[in-house]
Amino acid sequence: MPRFHTHIGIDYSGAATPETRLPGIRISTARGGAVSPGNGAANWSRRAAAEWLLEALQKTGPAILGIDHGFSFPLAWFDAHGVEKNWGAFLAAFCSACPANRPGSRVDGFLGQAQILRGNARWRRRTEIRCGAKSVFHFGVPGSVAKSTHAGIPWLDFLRRELGAKIHFWPFDGFGVPPGKHVAAEVYPSLWRRGTAPRGKSPDAYDAWTAARALFEADATGAIGSMLQPELPEADMLAAQAEGWILGVR
Repeated sequence: MPRFHTHIGIDYSGAATPETRLPGIRISTARGGAVSPGNGAANWSRRAAAEWLLEALQKTGPAILGIDHGFSFPLAWFDAHGVEKNWGAFLAAFCSACPANRPGSRVDGFLGQAQILRGNARWRRRTEIRCGAKSVFHFGVPGSVAKSTHAGIPWLDFLRRELGAKIHFWPFDGFGVPPGKHVAAEVYPSLWRRGTAPRGKSPDAYDAWTAARALFEADATGAIGSMLQPELPEADMLAAQAEGWILGVR
């Protein structure tokens, strides 16, 4: 029997402002194996997506959401800026310097303004190294998640504050997930993508669809358990408490 009632895939964009509707922000929802666009919307703003998620998670049974951007920074960033190596400390430091959910704000407006936001494109998290993903500081290149990461993290903090104990941010709240909780996890659709987007579906929409479908299939087959509790070296497990981990990377 599936562990989750709803499986949500989100492809993200850090462009423009929190209120701007963007073709790069797509949401797909899988229920009973059928994958459809969340709320029927094609283009989302970051604010609309967060508010829709909040409402949906308040109404549905346990859901798992896979979001295609980084949830944290490499350990090198924590060391360089003297930030305690836990996600709560990271969120406090980051969101005070980059409140990218502020109305009308743009990520570019915060970069370079605060010393604590500075990083190096050569710094990568252990999970990024393992799967070949780009650094969360690698801006301005195709396939980069740097800007979407910087724009999306304040909305993770928003959901964390609003939903409290109802949501488990994996793996920061632990690799083990208590029954009955929603789960928010970082995903990398390239791990699960099967070929190119079919005709009539944009690459962004296809990535959201891919994530929702993969989460549903993993749950239906029971594979979700080993994905949530991967066998990793102790050093990786410890690093993930601060850096996070991409679901499905072993």
